[in-house]
Amino acid sequence: MLLIGVLGSGMMAERLTSDVGVQLLANTAATVGVLYCIIAVFGPISGGHFNPAVTLSEGLLGMRPWSDLLPYTAAQLAGGAGGAVLANLMFDLDAINFSTKVRDGGGQYLGEVIATFGLVVVIFGLVRSGRSQMVTAAVPAYIAGAYWFTSSTSFANPAVAVTRSLSDTFAGIDPSSSPMFVAMELVGALLGVAFVRYLFVDS
Repeated sequence: MLLIGVLGSGMMAERLTSDVGVQLLANTAATVGVLYCIIAVFGPISGGHFNPAVTLSEGLLGMRPWSDLLPYTAAQLAGGAGGAVLANLMFDLDAINFSTKVRDGGGQYLGEVIATFGLVVVIFGLVRSGRSQMVTAAVPAYIAGAYWFTSSTSFANPAVAVTRSLSDTFAGIDPSSSPMFVAMELVGALLGVAFVRYLFVDS
């Protein structure tokens, strides 16, 4: 559902306007709306985990058993790939059409570190300070901002960075760009965990 929201809204935006700023605004709004809903719905079932970086962070903070990491990551990747295929099919594209949209360079890599760092701090700062109920709204709000204040448009999610490569559309990413995005997201997650441990030491 997350990838359908991210990619489908990008496809719709491309068809409705040639203005890249408006396309990004539409992509942001749809992603935020979908993200809020799926966290609210699936939070009680799985913790609302659609992001391997968040699952890894939860393990590092001692809040989830390490045995969950691989099955969760597999489910996140499978769900992302399924969402990408369904979004492509909805818009009469081939089920899989690898993106040619290269996203690289130091600025974009730093953007992914910052985006993922901030996401981890928002989630676990709230959880460790006893305000878990705010996560459902805070995460989409943060992602909305990060779409615009990061040079990379804030993927902040290794599963998203991999599976968005399956669609050669506005929100896609060339498969050759995905590994570095994933690496930078993991760096951001590790820095976020360290910061949360430091800032919320008594929580």
